[in-house]
Amino acid sequence: MKFGIVVFPGSNCDHDCYHAAQHVLEQDAEFIWHKEKQISGVDCIILPGGFSYGDYLRTGAIAKFSPVMSAVRDFAAQGGLVIGICNGFQILLESGLLPGAMKRNDSLKFICKDTYLKVENSSSPFTNLLEEGEVLRIPIAHADGNYYADDETLKQLNRNRRIVFRYSDSNGHADDASNPNGSRENIAGIINEKGNVLGMMPHPERCIEDLLGNTDGRRILNSIVDHFGQ
Repeated sequence: MKFGIVVFPGSNCDHDCYHAAQHVLEQDAEFIWHKEKQISGVDCIILPGGFSYGDYLRTGAIAKFSPVMSAVRDFAAQGGLVIGICNGFQILLESGLLPGAMKRNDSLKFICKDTYLKVENSSSPFTNLLEEGEVLRIPIAHADGNYYADDETLKQLNRNRRIVFRYSDSNGHADDASNPNGSRENIAGIINEKGNVLGMMPHPERCIEDLLGNTDGRRILNSIVDHFGQ
């Protein structure tokens, strides 16, 4: 399969995602510049982490106006797989491809550390190689990762099993102590109604090789490859 990694001014995890797709997963990959108005020949689009447009105004608030985002919306509407990681998740929220918004971390500080994630839905294209209830160790690196949605939206997300990952402890217990940023209901990742668009704050591309001491992220990315193979 082929991954397309969108590059915005200020992206800084684009090459990490390219390395993960091309060299670790051994799949084709290409960069897609933010000014492109059409996307073709790719099977999964990655919106990488970083600081698109310097995070001016709000995280992702300017990136949603990039020409490429119209093409990303069309790609998603046609059933194409889209994964937004960290700043990519923020862009998906600002673009309306996922519900909710991001606020500043409760601590008002930038947080960069490993977190534990409980898998809440293993039937998505992004988690089909995982088991519900299992715990992954995936790093975060953000200042605005505090996911917010109103009560009705949260009910819909829970009812339709659209919450894919929750922050938890190493045993899978999700509580305030295991919530690094204040996200409502410990939410770390969600999907859209069709299930083909995932937004997640943690960085799976940063834990994909034995050299890094952790390969839990590879299982998320390999799930995408497995889904495409099916």
